[in-house]
Amino acid sequence: MIDLHSHLLPGIDDGSPDLEHSLAMARLAVADGITIQACTPHIFPGVYNNMGADIRQRVELLQLALDEASIPLHLVAGADVHITPNLVQKLHAGEALSLYDSRYVLLETPHHVLPPRTEDTFFELLNAGFVPILTHPERMSWIDRHFDLVRRLVQAGAWMQLTAGALLGNFGSKPRYWSERMLDEGMFHIVATDAHDVERRPPRLRDAFEVLCRRVGEAEALNLVSHRPYGILENQPTSAFPAPPVSSTMAAGPDDSLLRRLAALWRRT
Repeated sequence: MIDLHSHLLPGIDDGSPDLEHSLAMARLAVADGITIQACTPHIFPGVYNNMGADIRQRVELLQLALDEASIPLHLVAGADVHITPNLVQKLHAGEALSLYDSRYVLLETPHHVLPPRTEDTFFELLNAGFVPILTHPERMSWIDRHFDLVRRLVQAGAWMQLTAGALLGNFGSKPRYWSERMLDEGMFHIVATDAHDVERRPPRLRDAFEVLCRRVGEAEALNLVSHRPYGILENQPTSAFPAPPVSSTMAAGPDDSLLRRLAALWRRT
């Protein structure tokens, strides 16, 4: 399996605090079946002022430490890029990073407020030849108010990344609801761990893969945790991948009254 979203680099953001912790996380990832791990620290001006060149250097140093510790995990560089002005220019200048220098960019919004011009930012990236991947939309508190915008982004060519722990219920009932609903509507393209530590948010995909097999079938589960992530690292165009399937229930047309009842239930939880 390939994990394209993690905070494995030590001492650079709110993820691993030190090298010892990073090595422990890497051992967990390998034991879980992860072979390639993207190190994607936050790039969030004013909070985490990380820059592309420094991230690359830190990834190289951590890879050396993994090799010396005989931990068979291959690292690639990337970033969890927060929406900021002039993002296309920052990517071209190397200040912000795409995943393994591909056309695919992990893009994060604030959790509670959708910034103005969010849609414009995605379209600017798409027009510049990038494929923005919105990280963990299922965990955003604004998703119930702006789900139509998420649909428009997918229809325009943006991709969506599901957090493994959200599907398993580790973030509560609301993120799990949106995880399942977006999977059923064929709106997720990859699944990643967004790992931050070894206990609360570890780098584990296997349990989520088993749930995915039951919900969307083994073929699409493999697309989510292996085939599409590998294609991203190969910088393949989105046309090279099969579109995420829509569940038979959704294809037949959702029961709007049922959806309204479900929404009312999770708003009370």
